[in-house]
Amino acid sequence: MVSLNSYLILGAMLFSIGAVGVFTQRNALIIYMCIELMLNAVNLTLVAFSRFLNNLDGHVFVFMIMTVAAAEAAVGLSIIISLFRNKPTVNVDDINLSKG
Repeated sequence: MVSLNSYLILGAMLFSIGAVGVFTQRNALIIYMCIELMLNAVNLTLVAFSRFLNNLDGHVFVFMIMTVAAAEAAVGLSIIISLFRNKPTVNVDDINLSKG
């Protein structure tokens, strides 16, 4: 049986890896994947607390978050693809959409 602390430590490690990736990487796709990793870390902690407390509220929140994440994935990837069509790079430092 895995304890609650193990799940929380794993969730904190995943969230930290995602946060470090967001702050250090310059590729838009990698930043996007790191944000998704952070979202999944939060989902893991919600399910762990829900399981530990014998309450289904955390599972319901996870299903709602996963629904929003699916819509975010479609919109986010379409934005990245449209940026790549306008500029031949996905480096966030090189992308400047300001007119003028």
